[in-house]
Amino acid sequence: MRNYFEPPGFDFSIFEKFKVGLLSSGEKMEIVKQIELSPGMSVNSLTEGMMHCGFGARRLSEAVNIFETMLSGDYRKFFAVSGAIVPAGMRNIISMLIKEEHIDVLLATGANLVHDIIESFGCHCLGPSEYDDAALRISGLSRIYDVYLRDEDFIRFEQLMQTILPDEKEILAGWEFLRLLGSKIDDDKSILRSAYNRNVPIFCPALADSMIGLQAWLHSQTKNLHVDAFADVKKIVDICYQSPRSGIVIVGGGAPKNFALQSMLVTPKSFDLAIQLTTDTPEAGGLSGATLSEAISWGKISSTARYATVYGDATITLPLLVAATISRIENKKLKN
Repeated sequence: MRNYFEPPGFDFSIFEKFKVGLLSSGEKMEIVKQIELSPGMSVNSLTEGMMHCGFGARRLSEAVNIFETMLSGDYRKFFAVSGAIVPAGMRNIISMLIKEEHIDVLLATGANLVHDIIESFGCHCLGPSEYDDAALRISGLSRIYDVYLRDEDFIRFEQLMQTILPDEKEILAGWEFLRLLGSKIDDDKSILRSAYNRNVPIFCPALADSMIGLQAWLHSQTKNLHVDAFADVKKIVDICYQSPRSGIVIVGGGAPKNFALQSMLVTPKSFDLAIQLTTDTPEAGGLSGATLSEAISWGKISSTARYATVYGDATITLPLLVAATISRIENKKLKN
């Protein structure tokens, strides 16, 4: 008589194969190790322990391993950022990575660059995640979930933009336009300023879809300002073509993710390392949830690439990824 707890057709001898570490397919198996926590343990130690756990913990640990390889090896390092990362408090992480030469090419949404500029003279505030939004509008407040901004900050942003936007007949590529803005930002924690100081190009493929784009258009009605968005394509394709090896970290998805990945299509290259931090899943067909494996089918990521997707809020996963990786790199420097 069949054991009640034994599903029909299930071969329990598979568990015997765990002892030798192989399945019939030849895939290596390992025993789950229950994670041990200790007072004062480092983020690096925590993520190392996660490698022997299941689900998202293991994905995050593998992402740290890949990021360490990317930062330690001879890779051109791309970093793509979408979502409300800067308003949520992740600005200094990105500018630090730029300053430490851990980002060679940055891709971002216009909104994140707008909020980077606002942070250079103002701030974002925390509040309730649910509120009477009609009342907020009357009060002159705008909300991004539980992050709030005042109308006064946007007014100051508009005033600043009208003083730093160029008035010249020369046609600028989008990345040149952003470099010029970065040179005018008086804040060493600014993403735009840090990129200017380190000569890191910033690409914003949807620049017009932001308050920077709106202010630039208003400025162009009375002044000379001409931006050639297509010139960015040549610049980033040249960078991709000239990169012997390359890696990319993608926070979210959208236009920054696609602009980076598609730039490999007209070169004989593909990304060798890739990390994606996202809350989206692939079933709906949206790019932000598209798997990195899917990108292999397009030739955007190499078929031999190491890659990992970590599902979760990037305001949690990004600090953990970066803190663990830079800690690991610094520890190795000290040992050497």
